[in-house]
Amino acid sequence: MAAIEQQFKDEAYYTKAITTALRIGFVGLLIVLSYLILKPFLFVIMWGIIIAVGIYPLFKKFAALLGNRKKLASTIITLFALALLIVPSYFLMESAIGGIQNLARELEEGTFKVPPPSEDVAEWPLIGKPVYDAWKLASVNLEGAIKTFEPQIKEFASNILSGILGLGSTVLLTIVSIIIAGALMAKAESAEIVARKAFKILIGKKGEGFTELAGATIRSVVQGVLGVAIIQSVVSGIVMLIFNIPLAGLWALIVLFFAIIQLPPLIILLPIAVYSFSILDTTSAIIFLVMSIIISMSDAFLKPIFLGRGVDVPTLVILLGAIGGMMLAGVIGLFVGAVILALAYKVYQALLEDTSLPEEDTVKEN
Repeated sequence: MAAIEQQFKDEAYYTKAITTALRIGFVGLLIVLSYLILKPFLFVIMWGIIIAVGIYPLFKKFAALLGNRKKLASTIITLFALALLIVPSYFLMESAIGGIQNLARELEEGTFKVPPPSEDVAEWPLIGKPVYDAWKLASVNLEGAIKTFEPQIKEFASNILSGILGLGSTVLLTIVSIIIAGALMAKAESAEIVARKAFKILIGKKGEGFTELAGATIRSVVQGVLGVAIIQSVVSGIVMLIFNIPLAGLWALIVLFFAIIQLPPLIILLPIAVYSFSILDTTSAIIFLVMSIIISMSDAFLKPIFLGRGVDVPTLVILLGAIGGMMLAGVIGLFVGAVILALAYKVYQALLEDTSLPEEDTVKEN
């Protein structure tokens, strides 16, 4: 009799194990299929979530001013964000394309002239002599310089064209991300509840603290790193347009890249400022140089304003996240990668320290 009971227990155990395995396999299959379906939109969705979390405090204040009408507040913020993206992007792209077209026309007509280099260029460390020789050759014999550096010029032109096309696609994808962010903000409370439940299942009692840390980290990186980089890029572009610097839009985009990976924009702006002395009068060139230095140093006082307290992330983490994200998903990856890796770093750090993530009761008391 005992043997029969044991046999029934074993059969029940195996049946339960098989049923559990089938359920896990079914859920796993759904997750894999969902991932494959959403894979083309994955970075766009993540970028939308990051934007929504980053500007959520502003959204809450604005919604309160409108009598807690969240849908109206979300719609207005979304339209305003789209205008902020589309208008500068249009002028920057128009500047870049117009500069390339003017350059091509002047080269075809033979009216393009390269001003002679200053003797100070030859004294630049490491690159001074070759840059001076190439520049001088172009100023004396432009056709000969083009033939000499034809492979490099073709490669550079190809990279410029692909960069402009990439910018166009990035702007379109960011428009979609902003719309997603607007929809998420309108349903912010539901999304927050889902996030808290998910993190509580994954981490346990400290899931609430994880949610708070994740939101704080995302807002910190969005405002303190990406926000400052965008400000520096836009101001650089405006200043270069004011002083009629060729390809101002292109240089502004390069400034954006350097600022995101935490390198000083002066790396780009200083050579442009040196070049400006050959195309502008001395006073204008000096003003442009001073403005370039101010723009490059502006992060020193902008970051403390925008960067959240207690969620500082090492520069190396931002650098690796931005470069890795760009290699994985293009320009959008530049933004998303920096945020994701910063978030992973803070979560890993919190899990190691254990005490930096408050438990659920502590969060509710606060």
